[in-house]
Amino acid sequence: MGEHGVIRRYRRFLPVSEDTPVISLNEGGTPLIEAPGIVSKLGGDFHLFVKYEGLNPTASFKDRGMTLAVSKAAERGARIVACASTGNTSASAAAYAARAGMRCLVLIPEGKIAYGKMAQALIHGAQTLEIRGNFDDALEIVRELGKREDVEVVNSINPYRIQGQKTASFEVCDALGEAPDMHFLPVGNAGNITAYWMGYKEYREGGNSSKLPRMMGWQAEGAAPIVLGAPVERPETVATAIRIGNPASWEHAVNAATESSGAIDMVSDEEILDAQRMLARTAGIFVEPASAAGIAGIVKSHSRGDIPNGSTVVVTVTGHGLKDPGVAVENSLAESTVVDADLDSVLAAIGLV
Repeated sequence: MGEHGVIRRYRRFLPVSEDTPVISLNEGGTPLIEAPGIVSKLGGDFHLFVKYEGLNPTASFKDRGMTLAVSKAAERGARIVACASTGNTSASAAAYAARAGMRCLVLIPEGKIAYGKMAQALIHGAQTLEIRGNFDDALEIVRELGKREDVEVVNSINPYRIQGQKTASFEVCDALGEAPDMHFLPVGNAGNITAYWMGYKEYREGGNSSKLPRMMGWQAEGAAPIVLGAPVERPETVATAIRIGNPASWEHAVNAATESSGAIDMVSDEEILDAQRMLARTAGIFVEPASAAGIAGIVKSHSRGDIPNGSTVVVTVTGHGLKDPGVAVENSLAESTVVDADLDSVLAAIGLV
């Protein structure tokens, strides 16, 4: 099985020492699943692999960064882990704080969090405060809290978060034997595109791969400050995990796209929901709406002729579909049918009479 958890597995690439207590839930090691069905549906000629980060312990990619952030917080003796969150960060912070025996404080925008994520924060015992404001307001308060000695902020402004998240690009290279030609992923607070690019560069420098991918980041149209070139005062999108108007890692994300000859672009909510359905029905992979932004980006890029024939393309889907079951039920555009408890009724309902 190899070593469990990203700190143990990639220790030589991470800022840890023998003194760092490893707070882990065996995160990482998520599958890279080939999805030829999507390519043929699009009429494309490329190899597509889906990095399914929803299979991390708290069902999102955030666990990679959280294991490192909480381990380093424990090492310096912090007692409280705090974060502002649209959901996935709070779920992860709450679980890892529980594991470490630390208190967890979560600030979320009032009524703006998917039900599955709220359930996770609460069940892990985090103190959850809903503020009358948006994510950016919450992050501002958390930054202030972080000035206290006993509090560790575990949003992606915490540099250890990015360090942990970069391990996903190591895993992609390990699985493929080389870096891909293009890497698509959603962009919200922009920590992930920053982390992947850092990881790909470090892995190449370490002699573990010989090339670098073009980084293709995708924002939701109603929350696309990087694409628009200015903060969005009131971001709105069905993709709650990327409903962020002023990303913490804005500059780093732009650098990642520019340095890699990639791009940061946007997709509509309709394109995101179509992509969520297509991924579930064509590849058997169920993700939350924000995760489908990268898939929608592939559809858009392919339609523009931006994916060269024969390319190896990886897309990161960041969180499991059960994070936001309400949207999924609605977006299935289907409903169950009630029938009598006999074979003839069933056959009639499925058209096999």
